[in-house]
Amino acid sequence: MLLSHPARGLRRIELTTDAPEPTADFFSQLLGWAVLPEPGDVFGGWVGDRLAVRISPGEPNGWRLVFAGLPVRAVDPGVSVDRGRVLHGPWAPEPRPGEPCWVELLGVADADERYADELGWHVRDPEEPFSLFEAEFDGHRRPVAGRLTADTGLAAGWTVYFSVPDVAAAVASATDLGGSVVVAPREVPTGLVASIADPSGAVVALLQDPVGWGGTWAHVPEPTDSGTA
Repeated sequence: MLLSHPARGLRRIELTTDAPEPTADFFSQLLGWAVLPEPGDVFGGWVGDRLAVRISPGEPNGWRLVFAGLPVRAVDPGVSVDRGRVLHGPWAPEPRPGEPCWVELLGVADADERYADELGWHVRDPEEPFSLFEAEFDGHRRPVAGRLTADTGLAAGWTVYFSVPDVAAAVASATDLGGSVVVAPREVPTGLVASIADPSGAVVALLQDPVGWGGTWAHVPEPTDSGTA
């Protein structure tokens, strides 16, 4: 079943973990969230008036992307669709520190068919190892997510990026809080990034001071070839 309209961004991100309260506390201190408890040992991580993440008990530890759209459904264990307003994405307000600011899919062979078709996206460069999933709205295409089919040595699946004002300082804070460094700070086409794991093993990427959704991808020119799909 396809979306009635392209998925133009995220409602929220969800994290399942066997230690929801300590995990919420870790990310609250690292990213500056206001954490609000919900029934069932669930915790919401808020940045101002926008819900960034909902943390729930469960195994295995992992992230789920919840895109805004209709019909409401689960696409697979890592992606679902829910009704409501887009809070994070290329048509949403610029990401503030602590908010999701980009997502990338790593190492999934059938990514273009599975996600572009299901979520109504265009694939910028389908023959390239790295490409952008783009949504179209009001006659304009903008990158919603990245996808990389080449082997990076990291686990296959979705990587979530959060905005931070200083990547080096955030990495140091993560280790002080009991996390670990997965990828040290480095410059990539998205910007200055690093990856860390929380004490329970959930891996996230940190992107320094993004100028918009996707960092430097926010200013990628729209394709002129209307045949790209």
